[in-house]
Amino acid sequence: LHLAAHALRHGECSMALAGGVAVMTTPIGFVEFSRQRGLAPDGRCKSFSGAADGTGLGARVWGGCSWSACPTPNGSGHEVLAVVRGSAVNQDGASNGLTAPNGPAQQRVIRQALANAGLSPADVDVVEAHGTGTRLGDPIEAQALLATYGQDRDQPLLLGSIKSNIGHTQAAAGVAGVIKMVLAMRHGVVPRTLHVDSPTPEVDWASGGVSLVMSQVSWPAVDRARRAAVSSFGVSGTNAHVVLEAGPGESEMFGERDGSVVPWVVSAKTAAGVRAQALRLRAFVEERPGLEPVDVGWSLASRPLFDHRAVVVGADRDELLARLADVEAEVVARGALALMFTGQGSQTPGMGRGLYEVFPVFAAAFDEVCAVFEPGLLLADAEALDRTEHAQPALFALEVALFRLLESWGISPRLPAGSFDR
Repeated sequence: LHLAAHALRHGECSMALAGGVAVMTTPIGFVEFSRQRGLAPDGRCKSFSGAADGTGLGARVWGGCSWSACPTPNGSGHEVLAVVRGSAVNQDGASNGLTAPNGPAQQRVIRQALANAGLSPADVDVVEAHGTGTRLGDPIEAQALLATYGQDRDQPLLLGSIKSNIGHTQAAAGVAGVIKMVLAMRHGVVPRTLHVDSPTPEVDWASGGVSLVMSQVSWPAVDRARRAAVSSFGVSGTNAHVVLEAGPGESEMFGERDGSVVPWVVSAKTAAGVRAQALRLRAFVEERPGLEPVDVGWSLASRPLFDHRAVVVGADRDELLARLADVEAEVVARGALALMFTGQGSQTPGMGRGLYEVFPVFAAAFDEVCAVFEPGLLLADAEALDRTEHAQPALFALEVALFRLLESWGISPRLPAGSFDR
């Protein structure tokens, strides 16, 4: 999953399928684990429990998850179940044995995944742990979680492991945890971890804000998207950590349908092709009065773009259809992209805050400018921000960050321009 997301974000592919499968056709795995005294006598994984006495292998087959760089909602064929916000992989390095995990390495992979996601530990609500139910591995993992996620939190991190429900599915254990967390975020419920009489006393649970989920609870109330992380640690020493974010609902993807304008994009290899496509689109929509303008816009935006393009915008169906008629009568050719940077007088307290919180590229560029000027420009009150010595650096920081964000999406202007009007 980590490699799939990396390939998508770097344009190496437009869709990736990642998954894991475990098929146990012989008793060899049980025999080898039994020789190491690694199996629970009753076959149950008692993850993070004081009664933990070994793992239980799950003879299951699990499928995979598909992840797309350009997800689409139900109306266009694909439902966005979750977003891979960030991920990281590392190697344990030296330890005192093949089956002994390395706590500091686990802390590092968690911090790397959070940095990749542009998040702080407090931005994650639940962690689906590796949690095999062993007396050695579980305490080491719990202490790593306490040292990373458990600090400086307003409410505790919730901790669990699907291995208590279905056993250790080995090569499919990671994707099983991903599936569990995606479903949990969608239903707003954190399932309980089974077979726990009390949390293991081998862990200093008071050293941080981490709570083992021993009974089903509602997802913590947050004023942002729900987030969960999933850990998967291999016996060879490979550690993987993925941060997931709840998939956006329609209102989040498109904005509430409150009369705001909707864009429709048409493109072709020739100007005549653009006009012909506009004609076909207008006829198609006129024959289907039940179509929502925003759904049409989303479907058009997901199509390939050619050199000749036109974009019509409108607040409703009739306005968009009228604009399509204008396209049919005009010759449309590809033009150069220009960006206009606003001048003093457009500043408002908190401008850009939403982008800062969501997009790491925006935040990094904004912080780079603020390191030279006065910090806290986004939070300045209206009276202070109206002064020139604050307004101009604040606008400059905002515009540089916007430019870098667009640049990260592959949008580069040929012409920049600035306005100095107040």
